[in-house]
Amino acid sequence: AILAAIAISQYQDYVIRSQVSEGSSLADGVKTAIGEFVNNRGYFPAANSSAGLAASASIKGEYVGDVNVGTTTGVIIATYNGGKANANLKSTPLTLSFSAVRNSGSLEWHCKSANLKQKWCPSSCTCTG
Repeated sequence: AILAAIAISQYQDYVIRSQVSEGSSLADGVKTAIGEFVNNRGYFPAANSSAGLAASASIKGEYVGDVNVGTTTGVIIATYNGGKANANLKSTPLTLSFSAVRNSGSLEWHCKSANLKQKWCPSSCTCTG
């Protein structure tokens, strides 16, 4: 019984981590579009449409309900409000913030979430929830 309790807890963490990874994956495509926009124009887009992206609610998956670039300049926000998202993830944002450092014309991004636990986050993210 003790082993089963431990195994169930570990499995739930694994499932949540896999759901969180969807936000990171969807944001990767958005990072590319923003990088091209910034390199061509010298500033960040004010909305998804400015960067040639679909509307935020159209960039979604099973766990992520939208990916937005216009809420805060230089920040991509993936929100876990998709229909199949774990209850621990509902309405939780994962943000990728632009760093002022540019390497050979590329942008450096930092992933973070104040709401997600570190054990659920991708290894490249800082989560403090």
